[in-house]
Amino acid sequence: MSSEINLLSPYKLGSYDLPNRLIMAPLTRNRAGEGNVPGALNATYYEQRASAGLIISEATQVSPQGMGYPSTPGIHSPEQVEGWKLVTRAVHDRGGRIFLQLWHVGRISHPSLQPNGELPVAPSAIAPAGNASTYEGEKPFVTPRALETEEIPGIVEDYRRAAENALAAGFDGVEIHSANGYLLDQFLQDSTNQRTDRYGGSIENRARFLLEVTEAVVGVWGGDRVGIRLSPNGVFNDMSDSNPEALFTYVINELNRFNLVYLHLIEPRWDGSGNMNGSRDLGSQYFRSIFKNTIISAGGHDRQSGDEVLAKGYADLVAYGRLFISNPDLPKRFAANAELNLYDRSTFYGGSEHGYTDYPSLELQTA
Repeated sequence: MSSEINLLSPYKLGSYDLPNRLIMAPLTRNRAGEGNVPGALNATYYEQRASAGLIISEATQVSPQGMGYPSTPGIHSPEQVEGWKLVTRAVHDRGGRIFLQLWHVGRISHPSLQPNGELPVAPSAIAPAGNASTYEGEKPFVTPRALETEEIPGIVEDYRRAAENALAAGFDGVEIHSANGYLLDQFLQDSTNQRTDRYGGSIENRARFLLEVTEAVVGVWGGDRVGIRLSPNGVFNDMSDSNPEALFTYVINELNRFNLVYLHLIEPRWDGSGNMNGSRDLGSQYFRSIFKNTIISAGGHDRQSGDEVLAKGYADLVAYGRLFISNPDLPKRFAANAELNLYDRSTFYGGSEHGYTDYPSLELQTA
């Protein structure tokens, strides 16, 4: 690929003309209102960042059972659909594009966050290490309940309904969250999936749930407006697999038949961290020859590494998270070689406008 391709180059993503190749990564901010409904504050936050080539929304639960953190938005109630309409209208009024990320956390939850105080669900009754985030603070994870085989089609249906609700809310597309140790990822990896039915055992069986969800979502949107997020090297949320190369090579090959608009890869950070069990770096370079369409690279990029991954042809688009939190006009700052605002980690999760909508734009700083 020509070295002239860089973060500020335009890109054709399916039917969408992106003005640049900077993607706003999905960022959990824990600021949804009562009933897990997005509101005016959320609309302002996303509107401020509409200059991104594409915004991928924060992870959004497809059902009450899919919730795992306080004050995260859903896409399963009429009120939530109306709340998200505020967001999509605000982004579109600024000329932006926004996909909704569809999410079910599986075992990464707590009974206090579940309907009727029930146990979280998972492919197998294996508790993750660590603590759950609850409204009362951190609490140890519990051992989840293994889903019965006959329950799984109901969760596939939850994803389909959520995809329909996202369409009604005015989004430009959806991303299936199958990364970071949440439910779909839990089914894929053999450290968390020890089932003996048609959803466990072989790689083909462990991938079945994800492929069924993908088929349902594509049935609503069409493949050209559906992306997927994977984390082949991921250890977050106590994840591992005995053969990640074989697993994710199979999964990505199978996903090709849906003609998805993009594959969003969380790869080892460019500083070398994040490898799993000493495996090869299973990132955009590794899967470039396997996935047929657009690849988004996410991995703690700065401007230099983002330009590098594009120039080398490993990926087509680059996702930025923390830099978009503190720099709502990140593409403009990159274009002007302007100084970046520093982010404040203490305001990442929860709270109000502070650390959310009050980071200054370049115009405000230079006025």
